[in-house]
Amino acid sequence: MNAFTALGINDDLLKGLSTLGFEEPTPVQVQVIPLMLEKQVDLVSLAQTGTGKTAAFGLPLIQLTDTKNHKTQGLILCPTRELCVQVAKDLESFAKHVAGLRILAVYGGASIEQQISALRRGIQIIVATPGRLNDLIRRRRVDISAVRYVVFDEADEMLQMGFQEELNAILAQTPKEKSTWLFSATMSKAVAAIAAKYMTNPVELTIGKRNAGAENVRHEYYMVHAKDRYLALKRIVDNYPSIYSIIFCRTRKETHEVANKLIQDGYNADALHGDLSQVQRDQVMDKFRAKNLQILVATDVAARGLDVNDLTHIINYNLPDDTSNYTHRSGRTGRAGRTGISIAIINMKERFKINEIEKMLNKKFKQGRIPSGVEICKKQLVRLIDVVTKVEVNHDQIDPLYAEIAEKFESMDREELVKRFVSVEFNRYLEYYKNAPDLNVSGGDKKGPLKNDRSRGESTSSANRPQQFTRFFLNVGRRQGITPQDLIAKINGIPGGGRIKVGKIEILRNSALLEADSKFTSQILDTFGQAQINTNTISIEVAGGGNRPTSPAKRGKISHRKGRDTKTTRKPGK
Repeated sequence: MNAFTALGINDDLLKGLSTLGFEEPTPVQVQVIPLMLEKQVDLVSLAQTGTGKTAAFGLPLIQLTDTKNHKTQGLILCPTRELCVQVAKDLESFAKHVAGLRILAVYGGASIEQQISALRRGIQIIVATPGRLNDLIRRRRVDISAVRYVVFDEADEMLQMGFQEELNAILAQTPKEKSTWLFSATMSKAVAAIAAKYMTNPVELTIGKRNAGAENVRHEYYMVHAKDRYLALKRIVDNYPSIYSIIFCRTRKETHEVANKLIQDGYNADALHGDLSQVQRDQVMDKFRAKNLQILVATDVAARGLDVNDLTHIINYNLPDDTSNYTHRSGRTGRAGRTGISIAIINMKERFKINEIEKMLNKKFKQGRIPSGVEICKKQLVRLIDVVTKVEVNHDQIDPLYAEIAEKFESMDREELVKRFVSVEFNRYLEYYKNAPDLNVSGGDKKGPLKNDRSRGESTSSANRPQQFTRFFLNVGRRQGITPQDLIAKINGIPGGGRIKVGKIEILRNSALLEADSKFTSQILDTFGQAQINTNTISIEVAGGGNRPTSPAKRGKISHRKGRDTKTTRKPGK
């Protein structure tokens, strides 16, 4: 424990750390703890999740708290209930041998009356979500006027979740003379604005590269047609038999659908999204942390603050709209010194997003290949053999039954017995992946030309046949932040959407016109009629003018110049 002693940690905390098995401080702890203990200072610390940030601010905060004073002296703000509870538990573990210290987690979804009752008894350190703390402030049930230390944990996530007004209201109740410690994975403009407004000459410490992803994470992407996204997901999961993963989706609806499909297909999965009650969320997370669930399908908001250290993979079923969210997603694997893999499943129109993320992380993605059925079957077979060879035999229970077992198998030679045994567990993979098609989109790299491998079934003559298009009117446009890419992404998300031809797209001020293959009119109406883009609820109808034939060679694509939509003509073969 000498390493923590050198940082200035006192004996009571050292006992708690020894009980928890802490031996060596992490880089963020080495830089932050002595600075906080030595002097009153405002601090901005940029470090990835899983680097030991909770101990970095928690240990000095506990040590600096006067346990004889029952007023609230420390305030830690967290973006989610899960992170709030986890941070409070960690601090209680650190302070196990610190007499007289009271710590309380304050968050929505739990009884506010119980929280008020605890606050009346005097709490020195409050760990809170902004919404619930603001509620208590409005009710005049919490007093933070004597706070000496304010910690923003995962500040960038709090701001992305829309807590700006709540944070302003909370900080207005704290004294001017205090230390403010801000911890964030990325230095966004919003985080910089908080630092400029509420901090005085803050010291900035960057652990690793600014806005970079976790060092222990390998980044891969797989390119498929949009309609094959779910099939690709299953193959990736099957290719890693011991996978322990979070799959990220954009919306609650998509999260629910993907999780249900996986469950129906026999995978050990469940969903985590905003429609679940706190009790349901806790049940899902308890199962996932205990590894009774192998796969958790979640939205960005639902997964914020989850503290699971040994995830093997993060899978982006869809890339986030805000590329900075990719840092948060990928940072949930490769934690606590472990390695991890972050995978993105993309279609051809999403290659530019990979380039953007590479620039942001200053890291290169490796283009992976969706494995074939044969490759997956080999992986699963090897895993089955490993399980069998490592299983411990309970001779006391098996030996009395062995004679009867041996008699059943005496007519089989060794080779047949092995094949039958393997087939019991393995036939479903062999059957499912028999004659499985290649899902990869091949040819070129992220910047080069692509060859469409899935065009089989379309004859050369049909490619030149006039296409029948239907024009659709939508109630969203430029003012709502709608782009042609948003509309195309929705179409690509329709089952079989990779076959839907898209014609002219016009983005107007408050509306949009979209032309698409008339054969898919009902699917497009259903999909857009239940959709949201950029939080805007969409209404859609077939526009006046009906259907029109258009040659593929004359279909336009949209370019944007000075806020106006300009049609450019694509030449045949280009």
